[in-house]
Amino acid sequence: MSKSAVLGGVFVLAMLGLIWYASASLSKHSCEICITYEGRSACRKAEGATSDEARRTAIDLACAMLASGMTDSLGCQRTQPSSVTCDGAYAAGSGR
Repeated sequence: MSKSAVLGGVFVLAMLGLIWYASASLSKHSCEICITYEGRSACRKAEGATSDEARRTAIDLACAMLASGMTDSLGCQRTQPSSVTCDGAYAAGSGR
């Protein structure tokens, strides 16, 4: 087996390990958020490295289903969620 084939194999394995490690560290927390905005409701679940990140992402995903345009999106994102279910220790009162 040639030296370049061995080095190529090691490189591929290192890249796969790095991708796996990065993916595993992103999903330490998850949140499911339900939002009611202008008479419509949507629930979305998201994962993130922190509970706040997972919560913000779930809000953004739910609002993407409910709002059209920047003004509606911002209004939806400022709406108090009708339900929040997060794993771990989500600190209530983070401002969202």
